[in-house]
Amino acid sequence: MKMNELFPYTLKALRHELGHDRPGDPRPLWQRRLSAESDFCRAVVACGYLTREQMQRAALRYRLGRSRDGGVIFWQIDPLGQVCDGKIMHYRPDCHRDHSRHPDWVMSLLRRHYLKDEPDLAARMPAPVHCLFGTHLVKTLQQTLPQPLPAGRGVVTSADKSIYSPPSQGGAGGESAAGESVAVVESEKTAVIMSERYPDCLWLAAGGLNELSAVKLFPLRGRRIILFPDTDPDGHAYATWYRVVQEAERLLGQPIHLSSLLERHATPEQKARKIDIADLEFEASKPPV
Repeated sequence: MKMNELFPYTLKALRHELGHDRPGDPRPLWQRRLSAESDFCRAVVACGYLTREQMQRAALRYRLGRSRDGGVIFWQIDPLGQVCDGKIMHYRPDCHRDHSRHPDWVMSLLRRHYLKDEPDLAARMPAPVHCLFGTHLVKTLQQTLPQPLPAGRGVVTSADKSIYSPPSQGGAGGESAAGESVAVVESEKTAVIMSERYPDCLWLAAGGLNELSAVKLFPLRGRRIILFPDTDPDGHAYATWYRVVQEAERLLGQPIHLSSLLERHATPEQKARKIDIADLEFEASKPPV
């Protein structure tokens, strides 16, 4: 059941809280909040990760929203187009998370502010079932020509080229067709950036190191799945996702690739900063000082 079918009155208050309350607007909540002007989107462009045009395309692809105070809303939408939840986050101008402002969830916001005086409604409200960020892109679509790999990035070795190799079928608008390669990273930021830098692959995000599970990978079955955990000095992230891979391979009945690209290419200084694949690619593309 859709959120707006369960909570028509509380969602009206929620729309006001998020900074968008237009009575009679029939569009879904994510569509009413669609924006490439959040502090996150502005920082991505200002720091040179993406051009403004690329950021606008990515915002539309992932249905990025904007809260009233400028935070980005990373909506989690399942393959049927149902909104599972939305993560509200704030970013600094340097494109790093603003750790002084904790991430929040739309459903949690609803519970805290609009259901506290409605215990009966709160009791009927199901707990949100989260999915991978970008799961709504996993659909069977028309054939389209794959995009070539960008040249001169400096981090993709011959052993890694198969990770980025264009699939035989791609999806219009960044959506995935059966058999296409799907890459899963930790952060939504990384998925958004990599979707424009390497558009031949569909990029999804777990939303955090410990947010990945075999169940969340289930909608990707039948596709080539590549996982890109962040790196760290002791290889903790890689080991954590390795355990998920073992469970997911049993559940999905297919092999899943866990990329060691970051473990092999990141410098000790980069591992200390716990960089991700977007950072590695971006830093390697910069001219030497």
